[in-house]
Amino acid sequence: MSTFNFPFSTILVKTIKYPNIAGVEQLLARPAQNLDSLREPTLAVLRDVCSNGDDALRKYTLQFDRVDLADFKVSAAEFDAAEEMLCSDLKQAILLAAGNIRKFHSAQKEHAQKIETMPGVLCWRKSVGIERVGLYIPGGSAPLFSTVLMLGIPAKIAGCRQITLCTPPDKQGNIHPAILYAARQVGLTDLYRVGGIQAIGAMAFGTKSIPKVDKIFGPGNAYVTAAKQLVSNMGVAIDMPAGPSEVMVLADEIANPQFVAADLLSQAEHGPDSQVVLVTTHEPLISQVEQAIEEQLRALPRADLANKSLTDSQILLVKNDDEMLAVANIYAPEHLIISTENAEQMAEGVINAGSVFIGNYSPESAGDYASGTNHALPTAGYARSFSGVSVDSFVRKITFQKLSQEGIRNIGATVAQMADNEGLQAHRNAVTFRIK
Repeated sequence: MSTFNFPFSTILVKTIKYPNIAGVEQLLARPAQNLDSLREPTLAVLRDVCSNGDDALRKYTLQFDRVDLADFKVSAAEFDAAEEMLCSDLKQAILLAAGNIRKFHSAQKEHAQKIETMPGVLCWRKSVGIERVGLYIPGGSAPLFSTVLMLGIPAKIAGCRQITLCTPPDKQGNIHPAILYAARQVGLTDLYRVGGIQAIGAMAFGTKSIPKVDKIFGPGNAYVTAAKQLVSNMGVAIDMPAGPSEVMVLADEIANPQFVAADLLSQAEHGPDSQVVLVTTHEPLISQVEQAIEEQLRALPRADLANKSLTDSQILLVKNDDEMLAVANIYAPEHLIISTENAEQMAEGVINAGSVFIGNYSPESAGDYASGTNHALPTAGYARSFSGVSVDSFVRKITFQKLSQEGIRNIGATVAQMADNEGLQAHRNAVTFRIK
């Protein structure tokens, strides 16, 4: 176990040498996220919003955000003012990122392909945008204007007709100008200054000011996560189960310790419940990365948050590349960085990860902001069964079929035989009447 002494606290980074791979899942268990204790208070707010609409939104916005609002919707004048407030460099950065994200996600749009499964039987599938979607964008200490791009762009490409965006106001009732600028570039106009549980409730149930949606997207704190889980049991879909952010780095002797340390800290600074893991076959790298973490951490504005996160960090020394890859697939990280000599080959073996970053020059933060891939990804091991947000997340896929007289004759006996054997006579009749 390595210990760093800092003026503000002490970091404990556990190093485990040659662990039993069969026990890795338990060894790398995520910090427990107890949402059960949040259920009742969260449910109380949701019920209040459902019953009392805008009045409840005003009450909770005053209580939690310390601002008394007369109007929730952001005006056109506020969009204009936000554009004037932002420096040109940030505006240019947002535009470049938006262009890359749009290019990558546009390629995901599917076009219907008609398949004749047998003569006279034509089948196809069509992607149709979910009509009403809600986007939640966190504010607070780190207003995530990049998430506006990550959610808004695929929603637009998918053809969603109604896109509602909620984000918490500051104590003056304002929205961060970068959030407004990013929204305007995406083409989002229905923005509301509401955050927390009450925002999830407003989109789930609808109020006089904020329309009801069919599916809610976006990250948030534990209360927002609990609210999304609760409304998902009430007929409103959500993007995916969410948890604290995480990164795993696979590294060997060719890895740059400064790069690895920076990658680990880029996730650790999200908050005290984030988890970062280094897996390596090269023992000398461990002390080099530890030293780089110590040096870089001292200069970080969010050093205290990163420091707390590192107490749940792990460094694993394993025997070979096969064990490295096995650990990654068992852990199923949100972000997986591969800094090894055979990085591309190893990436081919990844089966459980939210997003993969290949080589020494592919930092996780590139995907967070501007490379084009989406940063809304499954955490807490859900990468085993969930994908990150994409255009597919915003569409429903409807199947169609068209049978001609020839088609019903060709397939009719098969359908009748199967219906007979399931004891469903009306199903049989629906075919045989047409044949006769």
